[in-house]
Amino acid sequence: MCYVWCDQPSQMGHDLTFVDLFCGIGGMRLGFEQAGCECVFSSDWDKYAQQTYAANFGEVPVGNIREIDSSSIPDHDILVGGFPCQPFSISGVSKKNSLGRAHGFADKTQGTLFFEVARIISDKRPSAFLLENVKHLVRHDKGRTMETILETLSGNLGYRVYEPKVLDARHVVPQQINHN
Repeated sequence: MCYVWCDQPSQMGHDLTFVDLFCGIGGMRLGFEQAGCECVFSSDWDKYAQQTYAANFGEVPVGNIREIDSSSIPDHDILVGGFPCQPFSISGVSKKNSLGRAHGFADKTQGTLFFEVARIISDKRPSAFLLENVKHLVRHDKGRTMETILETLSGNLGYRVYEPKVLDARHVVPQQINHN
């Protein structure tokens, strides 16, 4: 599932730059680079993802996003981020419930990382951003999670927020959305 939010169309007259947050092994970077954009910063805390990303792109992503000062992130046109889905996915919520653990924004380890993205968006003011997560995000906590995300991005940060869409990527990656 992808969500795209834009402030205004780019009129910058240069190749677009982007940052790759929660970059994993670099799937989103591949798409943006194939579209002609230049990655100027990447971040992921997982050491194995960092090793694979380094093998793929020749650079090691910076670590824990909570420890990254926004001033150390280069200015960029587009922020790309796939913040952790486990606190919001059907299976993740089910597992956390069975273990008596918090989910959604109450999960202090992973569930609050969206707010780190919002912090960076607030500080860096990119022209656009793309945030990716799971389809259940739109229904998590009876829609209150998505309401909080949308209010943060549009109400608090002042971005125009386009309607979130669930995308079935089975034509480009080996996965399929069950629409039941």
